[in-house]
Amino acid sequence: MIRQALGLSLLALLAATGAARAQDKTVELKLSFWVPPAHPLVPSFKAWADDIEKASGGTIKSTVFPSEQLGKAFDHYDMARDGIADFTYVNPGYQPGRFPVIAAGELPFLMSDAKGGTLAFDAWYRKYAAAEMKDVHFCAAFVHDPGTFHGNKKIIVPADLQGLKIRPADATIASYMTLLGATNIQASAPEVRDVLARHVADAVTFPWGSIILFGIDKVVKYHMDAALYVTTFVWVMNKGKYEAMSPAQKKVIDDHCTNEWAGKVAAPWADFEAAGRPKIKAEEGHEVYPLTPDQLAQWRKAAEPLEAKWAAGVRAAGVDPAEAMSELKAQLKKHNALY
Repeated sequence: MIRQALGLSLLALLAATGAARAQDKTVELKLSFWVPPAHPLVPSFKAWADDIEKASGGTIKSTVFPSEQLGKAFDHYDMARDGIADFTYVNPGYQPGRFPVIAAGELPFLMSDAKGGTLAFDAWYRKYAAAEMKDVHFCAAFVHDPGTFHGNKKIIVPADLQGLKIRPADATIASYMTLLGATNIQASAPEVRDVLARHVADAVTFPWGSIILFGIDKVVKYHMDAALYVTTFVWVMNKGKYEAMSPAQKKVIDDHCTNEWAGKVAAPWADFEAAGRPKIKAEEGHEVYPLTPDQLAQWRKAAEPLEAKWAAGVRAAGVDPAEAMSELKAQLKKHNALY
């Protein structure tokens, strides 16, 4: 009798859940990316969206818009805020000073690994996201595999940057370049090949696999073999779209905006970028060169003022930089991703 009662209760619960979902209105989501369809993030998030559709009983459907179809890369945070897209792929470093806390992840020689780095970074930033990105509904944070210099001129030590034109990956790397006497050239990832081909820039900081994906390997020759930096990214949602969902639908979204999902969607990209390094080494006409311990020490020493600058920005935002950095490094150490 007890088993029968439990069975009937379970059936009643399932029936109620099914009835609630049957009453849910169908929600159509627009997922916007500024990378091309061949970029590994696009199929990763497509699989994420398919799982959401399944978990919602078919009431949450998604359409993917890659290649800046809905707007430029620099605008993706505001596109989510304004409802131009429902979910957007954002590089916070494209807007210097706007998101000071998350910029910790951009500091050179901090992370050694994208997979562990993503799990650590996402777990750390959740504490700060609601305040720093209050215009949107935060879903996940992640990083790419460590990037480095790729260019038409060989860059070995910091002094080699004097007078060069560099397209930096983010605001922190831009500050690094300025410190070392270089001029920054602003260009989104899809624009990089063109600025290098026209010699508007001498070099770019970029992860390895994307050099090939964006065709940049056709216009550069030299590649520094060092884990110089990672770039931070977030996946955010329009607040109004989230609030308009039913409780059951909100739960589905919440269940897909977790640390586990951050690692899952970013892992194929990490593998893709890491695989680019041996491919470039095998290409004719390319020189991939390592740094000596002394040369690496020069780069690390030259980067020290960047953390002080980051700390000042964070302090101005009302956050304790020492506490925030200690928490981030603890997470990175936990996930074996501290440089």
